[in-house]
Amino acid sequence: MTALPPARTPIGATGDAGVHDAPTPRNTANPPNQPSPARVVLCMKWGTKYGPDYVDRLYGMVRRHLRGDFQFVCLTDRSEGIRPEVRCLPIPSLNLPAGSPERGWTKLTTFAADLHGLRGTALFLDLDVVIVDDITPFFEQPGEFLIIHDWKRPWRVTGNSSVYRFTLGAHADVLQDFRANVESVRQRFRNEQAYLSDAMHRQGKLAYWPADWCASWKYHCIPRFPSNFWRVPAAPAGARILVFHGVMNPPDALAGRANGNWRRAKPAPWIAEHWQA
Repeated sequence: MTALPPARTPIGATGDAGVHDAPTPRNTANPPNQPSPARVVLCMKWGTKYGPDYVDRLYGMVRRHLRGDFQFVCLTDRSEGIRPEVRCLPIPSLNLPAGSPERGWTKLTTFAADLHGLRGTALFLDLDVVIVDDITPFFEQPGEFLIIHDWKRPWRVTGNSSVYRFTLGAHADVLQDFRANVESVRQRFRNEQAYLSDAMHRQGKLAYWPADWCASWKYHCIPRFPSNFWRVPAAPAGARILVFHGVMNPPDALAGRANGNWRRAKPAPWIAEHWQA
């Protein structure tokens, strides 16, 4: 596991209540009828696992924590209920064989040669992340393709695709190779992020975010046993985005639900101050 700096005291716990204060909104997204700006924030929602409130909350967090102009785009098969500032576009077809488990492979469609005419630099964010600090540096960090380095097995090249950045249209070969070799790829790689990391690594384009920017909720925010029984989870120092992977999501963190996770956690009410539209 990648070591992170000591955790800050969260709002609602003993300590400085100003640590997690969210900044005042500083911008709004460009209207849908305007040309695509240089910076595009992408998310994806398919099926019914996540409702429109997840998209609305993610947009609100980006608006509060990203300086300057941006366009917020949701690739989705269900746009009902999503706030009007979000530009909803169809998810391109992945052309998987009938009956094939999806397992997140749909994310690869973000690498289409022409993604609905969008241009510029795209930052992809999973719907269930929680943004707690300025994300402007995610657009400034040097590199052709950046992704979270896997926390559990850092000796591998595999990244976590909850947060990745790329130039729109610049990596169409990754999607083309997948479509041409679906069965072979699925036999060699467990999921989309393993395949994507390997493809970018072989091309010499793979780079990782600074280790403290993206923190795992279950690895870095929940206190170690036995202090998890009396200490409230906290965002580590330097964290900008909290990633909820596995069986827990932000509502579970708020309520202190483990959902079968190997480490129980106390409720973290301070999450609500960030996870809002």
